[in-house]
This record gives sequence, structure tokens and C-alpha cells, in this order.
Amino acid sequence: MEKLIKKKGFLCSVGLLAMAAGVLYGCGKIGYMGNRESADVESKISAEESSADDRGNPETPLPSHYDGRSEGRTACVRDQGELGTCWAFASLSAIESRLLPEETWDFSEDHMSHDPNFLLGQTGGGEYTMAMAYLLSWRGPVTEEEDPYGDDFSPEGLTAARHVQEIQILPDGDIEAIKRAVWQWGGVESSLYIDLRNAVDESDFYNPETAAYCVPTENIPNHDITIVGWDDDFPKEAFTGKVTENGAFLCENSWGTEFGEDGFFYVSYEDGTIGLNNIVYTVVEPTDHYTDIYQSDQCGWVGQLGYGSETAWAANVYQTEKETELAAAGFYAIDRDTEYEVYVVRQVPEEPQDKSLQKREKVADGRLVYAGYYTVPFAESIHLETGERFAVVICLTTPGAVHPIAIEYDADDGKCRIDLTDGEGYASPDGISWERVEESQKCNLCLKAYGK
Repeated sequence: MEKLIKKKGFLCSVGLLAMAAGVLYGCGKIGYMGNRESADVESKISAEESSADDRGNPETPLPSHYDGRSEGRTACVRDQGELGTCWAFASLSAIESRLLPEETWDFSEDHMSHDPNFLLGQTGGGEYTMAMAYLLSWRGPVTEEEDPYGDDFSPEGLTAARHVQEIQILPDGDIEAIKRAVWQWGGVESSLYIDLRNAVDESDFYNPETAAYCVPTENIPNHDITIVGWDDDFPKEAFTGKVTENGAFLCENSWGTEFGEDGFFYVSYEDGTIGLNNIVYTVVEPTDHYTDIYQSDQCGWVGQLGYGSETAWAANVYQTEKETELAAAGFYAIDRDTEYEVYVVRQVPEEPQDKSLQKREKVADGRLVYAGYYTVPFAESIHLETGERFAVVICLTTPGAVHPIAIEYDADDGKCRIDLTDGEGYASPDGISWERVEESQKCNLCLKAYGK
């Protein structure tokens, strides 16, 4: 079996400001916190277009321009200060946007960026896979009130205010998919290359008069922002660089309201990096939907494993501490159009043999359009006794892949603190012959189970 280092992530260490860290700016038009009916800014789409059902229909035509601020679907603009925490601000801004306007939250970037499972610290930057691991493990989000930003301290024992159960990763550079995600779900966490160092810095690629930015060449992304709208008619003349067509994304930054248009700016569709990483927090739930989580991948998706084929099997064995209604499994699809089958094995022996994992009951199957993390509910929950050892088994087929199973392991990059003692995972090319991955591959499987 081979392992493949995941290369899609990026480090973010620019965009540092010499301002007071963690300032929360007033909302007003930039993140109106009321309901849609009382908003004093006219929406740019019709009432028929704004229905939830229509927005989720891929056949519904998109409007030529959309501004999340006009519907109260943008979080308040914040300031990351002198720290390399843009990835945390963009992630939590997207989640807050996802919950607006029905729910208003101020989540703690301090808590996310102080996650003890990662080693970079607040000055070392970060990436979206770290945000995903923190959220999917139910370590957060916690509220800003519980853990204020910028004090170099994060208290222990805090619990998540909401549970993130699904995160979709949109295809690179798919402008249509990004627009539809913004329209349906709210903010999309994305990235770009930016040569500005702060809100008052100058750049040949940025026009402060129009809050318009574009670097038309390909570069390594170094800054996270949140896409909250678009304008297909945004004039190409507004940009200082070589832009040949109209059109731009509306983005929320984390440099305070001094930057851009009260903290927002426009990035041309022709920018060389915007839209290369696109994260959508599609399912964010109350914490009482699932009450129990079984997991061994605290650092999340670090790499992949497989057998040189589009199909591979994985199984994690867990033991209950109380009677549980096993209700769902969670796993990553590493690319588009992944087909899955989910099984449960009960009464797994202490030393399971190959045949032990073949005595499985199928509980779900389907196909996933985009890459990302998905929680798949079972058709019927399975009652487990106290102290029962059980296994969740998945078979994944990802077109074009040779390593379709997401794993965490020590990539020797100084980013993660990996613990291989908390997992009991098995992998197989065919669902018949299995190997213990902590021993043979020095990794944990990214495969969770949920109970009620």
C-alpha cells in the first residue's frame, strides 16, 4: 500500500496588520443582523429567485450580480491584527454567513488558531484542512465571548456551540459552482495570492479607489478570504492590471473596515489564484442532533492511501461507553463523483481476523458530487450495548484516484501532532483481506461514527 501526501492545502502567513488585534467592527450595511423582510437595502434578486428551493436547484438561472450584504448574510468585518490567522477568520466568517440571517454568531478565531493538535501557532499561518479538522472533531466553534481574540491565551474545557457535519470542496476555478454555493449557502472560504501587507499598503495590482484587485498570473495562494457575492458587470477598467473582461467576486477580508469598501473588495474572475481552494460549510447543526462522536483523526485529512485502484476499503473499530443508537458515519471524498457504501459490524472480537470484518450489514450507499467531508445517516439507527466493540466500514470508489481513502499521518512538515494510539483501523483492496493501518502504514483513518 502507498501513501500520498495531500498537496491541496496552503500556508497563510501574510496579511499582517500593525493594528489592535481582534477588533470587531459595527455591522450596519456590512453584515446586517436582522431578518430579510426588515432589511433596509433592496435585494438585487427577485423574491422568486430567492426561495431556498430555487437556490438549491442547479437548473435555476443565476442572477448577473448578487451581494450577500443586501440580505444580511455577511458576518461583521473583523481584523486579524498582526497574526497569521486569516485562515481561521475566513473559515468562521463563512460559517457565520451560512447561519445568517436566522442565527447570529460571533465565533472565536482565537480558539481555532490555538488548536493544540497543530504546531504552527498563531504566527505560523495555517490552512483550510486545519480548520476542517478542528470543526469536524467537534472541538469548535466556540464563541468569541468564551475565548476573545489576541490575548495569546485559550482556555481549556470549552465545548462547540454548533456541530459542523458537512463541508464541500468545490472544483478549482469553477466560477459557476462558487456562485451557486454563495447563493445557496452563504460565504465560501477561498484563497488568493496577495502582495499587500496591510490595509494601507500599496500594490500595482490593487486599485483602492474601486476596491478592485487582480493578479492575472498563477501564484501560490497565501491569503484566505470569504467570497460573499459577485458582479458579472463589474467593469474591467476598475482594475489596475491587465484585465480583459468584466466580472468579479465580492470578497470579505479580515483587515478591518479601513481596507477596501468597509472591509470588502472585488477580485476579478481573471485573477490567477482566486477560486483554487473553495470551502463551503453546507451542514452546521445544533449540538443535540448527534450527541456521540467516535473518531481517531484529530488532525483530519493529511494524506491518502490506496492500492493503486479507484476503489479501496477502510474500517475503524470503536467501543461504546454506554448504550448508543449508532446513526451515521462520516468520511472524506477526496475528489468528485465518489461512490460509497457504508457497513456496520457488531460484536467485533478483540483480535479481529479478515472474516470478522466480512460479517457486515450494509446501512447506506450513494454518490457524492464534490470532494469534501460528508456525514451519511443510516436508514435505521443500530442499537449498541454498553462496552460493545463495533466497526464502521466504507468502500469508496473515486474516478481517476489511486489513493481514495483519506488519512492522517505524520507528514514530517512540523504542522500536526499525530497520535496513533487512539485508533484501530484496517484497510483492504477488496473488503476481504485486511491490514492494520496504525502498524503497517503509521496512520489513522479519517472515518468517524455518530450516535444519539
